[in-house]
Amino acid sequence: MTSIGTTLFEAPDWTGIGGSPEHIERRKDAEERASRLGLPSFEEELWRYTPIDELDLSKYKLLLPGGPVLDSGLTDGIDKEAAAVIDVVNGKISAVSTFDESISVHSTGDKLENAIGSVVSPDFDFFADCNLAYNTAPVFVEIAPNSVVTSPILIRHHTSFENLAWFPRVFVHAGENSEATVIEHQSSTDVDALVCPVIEINVAQAARLKYLTVQEHGANIWQIATQVANVGRDAHVSLNQVALGGAYARARIDTKMMGQGSSSSTTAVYFGRQKAKHDFRTFQKHEAPHSNSNLLFKGVVDDESRAIYSGLIRIESDAGDVNAYQTNRTLKLSDEAWAESVPNLEIENNDVKCSHASAVGPIDEEQKFYLESRGVPADIAEALVVKGFFADVLEALPSSLVSEAVNLRIEELLALDLELSRR
Repeated sequence: MTSIGTTLFEAPDWTGIGGSPEHIERRKDAEERASRLGLPSFEEELWRYTPIDELDLSKYKLLLPGGPVLDSGLTDGIDKEAAAVIDVVNGKISAVSTFDESISVHSTGDKLENAIGSVVSPDFDFFADCNLAYNTAPVFVEIAPNSVVTSPILIRHHTSFENLAWFPRVFVHAGENSEATVIEHQSSTDVDALVCPVIEINVAQAARLKYLTVQEHGANIWQIATQVANVGRDAHVSLNQVALGGAYARARIDTKMMGQGSSSSTTAVYFGRQKAKHDFRTFQKHEAPHSNSNLLFKGVVDDESRAIYSGLIRIESDAGDVNAYQTNRTLKLSDEAWAESVPNLEIENNDVKCSHASAVGPIDEEQKFYLESRGVPADIAEALVVKGFFADVLEALPSSLVSEAVNLRIEELLALDLELSRR
């Protein structure tokens, strides 16, 4: 058991934290609850196959150094066309700009305090409790009902301070019959730090929200992220992940179909190199009838990297006429790379169409042979097969700029691997 505020971090000065007395009390409760829980163990089902026992919390400090975003990375150019730009760096909001009257951004006030914890419950897990206790720069993005926001909302979380621990918090509310796209960029320099974001999403009746997370952390970052979306009647949420960095990068992604006719799509592209570890846990929960969900994850592990995927589709007894699908496919480009895929179903209603599929293995030799038979060198043929493997997921991303940038980055990674193999 790790005691928060004593062994892990220096106890915060609660008198200096803004907010209502009730909200401060909630934060204290979360700290005490996390202290009782302690760090999870790899023996727990949700943390199987993970290196959680290697996480030394004592080396990280709760500080607020702030600073600028140093690199736009794969989101370069998005800020020039964005409907809003929100920069949160090393635990501080450094900039907020809105260019569309349909968007409101709150960092304080009753609306923000009432929203926090309404989607991700305060006792969700140890790291959610830590986030509630220690988040210092929460952001509430509100999209007005009946509005169509044609340009993306850009949120940038950037880490550039050594041995920092910080806890980004974002709440996005898509008002009734609204439509918008949010792009969140998670980035860092080559520092050793711990980042634990919690993203809460509420999609009201008949709203359509696309949320794209682009993670390109440095090689020493530990990130443990939580993203949960509640989807209302006849509403749709599209959650998309691009994961290319971090020493250990975990994303828990939940979609809850709570209203009749609600739907979700969840996709991910990940590429592991060197000793990186990518960890995805997904939960598709159908509480309402006539709802749909579809999940497609595709990844590559190379060198000595590792990938873990564990997904659950849960269909409640009242959720009839449901379609739910889950697919995870991982390519191994190295004998030393390792991947684990564990799909699960829990079905309490017979009126469903439901399936899951997973595959871990080397690239398709028939595709590679086809290219080689037409004069393409073996190593280049392998790279082309990998690019084709990712094509459908990249094309479906809600930003063509990001899709093209990710495609180029994958080309660069494959070219680097090719160069190293020739030495």
